[in-house]
Amino acid sequence: MRLSRAGYKEVVRCVEQLRPTRQCMKMLKERFPNLSQSTLLSIFSLEYQKRTKRTFSRHHAPDVIENHYQRYLSESNAHPTAPVLLELANEVDLSPALMARIILDRFLQDLEGGLPSKTVLNSMLKEPSLIPDHVLARNIYQCTINDCCYGPLVDCIKHAIGQEHEVLLRDKLNERNLSFLDENQLRTMGYDKTPDIILEVPIAVEGHIVHWIESKASFGDDYSHRTYLNEQFWSYWNRFGPGLVIYWYGFIGELDCQRDRGILLKDCFPTDIATLCPTAQQDQPPQEPE
Repeated sequence: MRLSRAGYKEVVRCVEQLRPTRQCMKMLKERFPNLSQSTLLSIFSLEYQKRTKRTFSRHHAPDVIENHYQRYLSESNAHPTAPVLLELANEVDLSPALMARIILDRFLQDLEGGLPSKTVLNSMLKEPSLIPDHVLARNIYQCTINDCCYGPLVDCIKHAIGQEHEVLLRDKLNERNLSFLDENQLRTMGYDKTPDIILEVPIAVEGHIVHWIESKASFGDDYSHRTYLNEQFWSYWNRFGPGLVIYWYGFIGELDCQRDRGILLKDCFPTDIATLCPTAQQDQPPQEPE
């Protein structure tokens, strides 16, 4: 779905008042019934990540960590069955999964007499039953399953969704008998930085030549799109020519302003496709922006 920048800002204003819990998505859906759950979750996740980056240093100051940890110990001793860590995370406006990581890291420092290895820390976050303190294990689990932006569960879901949409893209191409090379094939050929799809025979979409397609299972906002342009899309342009980016969960409509320079945005697989002759000529690519 294309959202006007004004419509996007309206969603963002609502998002700014919410915490990253599963319940917040129900509230967003009720407020914006015309937007899909996936689009709303993607927008919320992008905005919450920006908020987290702004407050990261404050929450990771040693004295703040110690205060969080001592509060957890005190309240969990007094109420061993209560979701103490989840409530603490919501109170201080920190992602539950990030709060879980901070507290578990501090617990392991006491247990092991030093900084724990990332391997041990990550394995316990993924499988809380490995944590020797059962009350803490339960609190870590509650934080993980109630966080819709961070944590091992969210990472797995995001990876699976990304893979699902790449498969969907390949299926759409195969349905139309379009010959292509995917990212895995390109890597075996020695390419290190490639789009998801290179078309062996270029196509025209809405009158624009397309040589490659990139699949993004997310919403395209100003910050993420600008980052992708600088780190990926212009590089693809310089190497392979003009291409198409599919933001499956929509994007800010005003961002689709690079068509004449060779970057086309869509929120679904295009239906207006014409196959070009393999020797079709193309204009010289523009210089990559500074």
